[in-house]
Amino acid sequence: MKKKTRVAKPVSSDRLSAPRALGLLASPRANGSVLRKPGQTVSLALAQFAPRKGDVEANLRTVEGILASIAAEAAGFPDVVVFPETCLSGYFVEGGAREVALSARELDRRLQKIARAACAGKRTSFDVVIGFYEDDGGKLYNSAAYLTLGKAGSIRHVHRKLFLPTYGIFDEERFVSRGRSISAFDTPHGRACILICEDACHAVSLTVAALRGAQIIYIPSASPGRGLESSEPANVRLWRDITRVAAAEHGVFVAYAGLIGFEGGKGFTGASKIVGPFGDLRIEAPFDSAAIARATISLQDVSVARAALPALGDLESNLAEFSAMFEQEMIRRPERRGRHVNS
Repeated sequence: MKKKTRVAKPVSSDRLSAPRALGLLASPRANGSVLRKPGQTVSLALAQFAPRKGDVEANLRTVEGILASIAAEAAGFPDVVVFPETCLSGYFVEGGAREVALSARELDRRLQKIARAACAGKRTSFDVVIGFYEDDGGKLYNSAAYLTLGKAGSIRHVHRKLFLPTYGIFDEERFVSRGRSISAFDTPHGRACILICEDACHAVSLTVAALRGAQIIYIPSASPGRGLESSEPANVRLWRDITRVAAAEHGVFVAYAGLIGFEGGKGFTGASKIVGPFGDLRIEAPFDSAAIARATISLQDVSVARAALPALGDLESNLAEFSAMFEQEMIRRPERRGRHVNS
């Protein structure tokens, strides 16, 4: 694994060309709480790889190899390692989701063991964000967990994908259940939120995350290549635009980790990236090969970006009106209201 994994190089940041006035930006306060440790630096590593479809054991070994490779790097071990959506099984497992699903506790147990083996003597603890099919008492979800490895009680958060694409080549809602919430949560490395792939295609998801105080939004993704007319697939360009606009609009860091490889003739486009809160692209991995993209960020940039465009304060002043408008739309669509209540 080590010899096949590339280390992505930083790209040139361009704050002057970043999208500046694109809607609702997050202010330094959310839900009445001041942002955590604004001057704190956080080192991130995004690890994209091609999983072996349906083989959880093989993919856990790959994760162990990646962690060992990172531990051996001269740069030292990062604070947070981010893996893609469904990377422990592959994405298009469909009816096989139950066979590859893990409970959050089982995932934590397995990764704790892997971390001890891969990083012995290198670091006592670090955080991971990792996508997996989750079995929660027999109910299946497309989930991503934020774990602290090397410590007991390390499951900090599990996000369950809300927006399940069920169109074209996608059929998620036939096989897994929808998540019900978007949460921000405190970590040793800032206040975070997880959105999975299509969750981040809906601006309201990012707005909720920002309102709840997120400084870093992690996006594990499995995006099949589409639009191959130019030197890179169209969806690579689309995700670059989505993440830049999302970061600038809400004054947050975005860490996007993309799956690669082929499943049933469908190729995934990695292009893992870190985007700063001005919409500036900090680093991006290649779209067609295994890679580890690393960058160190300063949470002070979040405060600076939000002070420059403190639009979230304006939104907070109008939350009652927006809440009423959403409620009106729910009343106008009784079939949707029933789906939410009864499912």
